[in-house]
Amino acid sequence: MKILVVIPARGGSKRIPRKNVRIMCGRPLILYSLDNAKSLMDSYDTDIAVSTDDEEVRNIASKREGVTVLMRSEELARDSVTLDPVIYDALVRMEEAKQCRYDLVITMQATSPTLCAGTVREAIESFIKQDLDTMISVVNRTHLSWKEENGRIVKNYEKRLNSQELPKNFQETGGFLMAKRCVVTKDTRIGEKVGVFEIPSKEAVDIDTEEDWIVARAILERKRILFRTVGQQKLGMGHIYRCLTLAYKLIGHELLFVTDSESEMGIKKLEESFFPMKVVSDMEEYEQVLKDYDPDIVVNDILDTDEQYMKLVKKYAQRVVNFEDEGSGAILADAVINALYEHNSKKNTNVYEGFRYFCIRDEFLEEPPREFSEKVGNIMVIFGGADPADLTGKLYGICRQLHRVNPEVEFHFITGFAYGRKDEVVSLPDENIFVHHDVKRVSEYMGKADLAITSQGRTIYELASMGVPAVVMAQNPREAEHVFAGIQNGFINLGLGERVDDVTVIKTVQWLMDTPNVRREMRQLQLSKEFAKGQERVLGLILGNER
Repeated sequence: MKILVVIPARGGSKRIPRKNVRIMCGRPLILYSLDNAKSLMDSYDTDIAVSTDDEEVRNIASKREGVTVLMRSEELARDSVTLDPVIYDALVRMEEAKQCRYDLVITMQATSPTLCAGTVREAIESFIKQDLDTMISVVNRTHLSWKEENGRIVKNYEKRLNSQELPKNFQETGGFLMAKRCVVTKDTRIGEKVGVFEIPSKEAVDIDTEEDWIVARAILERKRILFRTVGQQKLGMGHIYRCLTLAYKLIGHELLFVTDSESEMGIKKLEESFFPMKVVSDMEEYEQVLKDYDPDIVVNDILDTDEQYMKLVKKYAQRVVNFEDEGSGAILADAVINALYEHNSKKNTNVYEGFRYFCIRDEFLEEPPREFSEKVGNIMVIFGGADPADLTGKLYGICRQLHRVNPEVEFHFITGFAYGRKDEVVSLPDENIFVHHDVKRVSEYMGKADLAITSQGRTIYELASMGVPAVVMAQNPREAEHVFAGIQNGFINLGLGERVDDVTVIKTVQWLMDTPNVRREMRQLQLSKEFAKGQERVLGLILGNER
């Protein structure tokens, strides 16, 4: 089969002046269509013709090997001229110049930069298989619509339905129009047997307005980002929650979560998020995912990595960003973000440490801190999504003792969906103990708390952003290394939770309840920290926009 691809590209454009030659993501717009056309040469006997009236278009197109530039007549360059005579003119001139007769004529618009070459090849095969006269690229846009009829606005549907229940409504895109040679005339390219080829909406952008230009640029700049993360009873759920927080901010990019088969809690939470997800059982399966997905960026939120793992990832990804990585592989990452640690001392220039790089969830930026209360009436107890050391159970008994001395104080326990003893740690209204399981907005509860008891992970930053003085106990020795949870930032740190006796906790909490001046100073230290730009900094490091 001999194919002619015609790319019509006039120089004039009223809505976006000079759009066919303007730079889109570092390249003249017309080059995207030219490269798609040239990719067909590997599979088919293909000639390419650019029909234009513009010298700049000619200069750009003529530098592409195998491309013929046809300067169209003044008559064919008028605004009122449709594409049919332009394509026919190019066809006749190319057949005369090449001394051949083409079997298939494909019109590809210069204004469709998001169209993928693979999609065009699939369409050609579908065209051949169905033995069509004409095939048009379309996108399915189902919406309730209205029309004007005899001066009245009337509905364009029979019954109001959800969009997914409506019949398909195909709209042409500028991607391509294929036609057998025998049906192409100066008046039409539409034969009797017409088919459509539905393309993804992200490939269907036809630049006609400034808004189209903005959308196309965003699609071309989007990245394929792979989040490698874990969520287990032993490791907790913080890694999953952080990756989800980032993913919600990376709208417009293509995202994939990868976790391991042992992360049952993490798998459940990811399933609830509806993000694409793969579960792997070993490195061989993970490598296959990397190979198939071909990510631009890999984000590792799995704690320490080794060199072997990092070399494997960097084999497939252009950029690799790790969280809380103190392993031997960290040096190979493009960026290591350790918001919880501050002991690198600039030994490695790829490490970004401290609270300035904490990616706080939106809810804590939206919820204002409550006014300071001289009297403690609400104490919050929160130990993360999994609480592997069961510090919740430890505090459950302690708070019951505190209640006997402070019967008017409410104790609010916030347990995560992965907490294992939720059937045993339950609300006791008579003792002012209330247990809230897997709450959707933790910030609402923090906004009511006068004092908190928590572990030494990411929650300390959230409490600081809300100005809630807190007593801190670490879940494990690694967590105990998190330096932010100190008196200098508004926290009383009791060390490793399993080593702290009940009496110490009771005396510390009671002392804070009885000394409002200390709590006020702790609160002021917390609120002096600025968390709002942490998300922006972290996203910049992931995308490679900040150094």
